[in-house]
Amino acid sequence: MSCSDDTAPGTDDLDSLDDAVAAAAFRRLVRLLRHRSDAANIDLMGLAGFCRNCLGDWIAEAGGMDREAGRAIVHGMPTAEWKTLHHTPATPEQLVRMEESMAKNP
Repeated sequence: MSCSDDTAPGTDDLDSLDDAVAAAAFRRLVRLLRHRSDAANIDLMGLAGFCRNCLGDWIAEAGGMDREAGRAIVHGMPTAEWKTLHHTPATPEQLVRMEESMAKNP
C-alpha cells in the first residue's frame, strides 16, 4: 500500500522553496510527530492519508536506504521499539476510515 506518489504536475511554489527552509520545516514536523505519540498512525492515515511510516518510507526512497532506516529516523528509534511503546491495535472503524482516506491519495 502506498501513501502517495509524487505526481505533482510541472512546478509549483513548493518546487521553488529553498532547501534549507524545507529541511527546517521537515525537521520540525518530524519532531512534532515524535512528541505526539498519542496521535496514532492509523488515525493519521484516516485523516491525512499518510503516517510516520509513510514519511519514513519517503525518506528511504529519497535517500536510497532501506525502509527500516527511514522509519527509524522518523520514530527516533527502531520501529519495533516504537511499536512496543506506542502502538495499539486498530479498530475496524479506524481501518475503514484509513481505506477511505487512502483512496483519495494520488
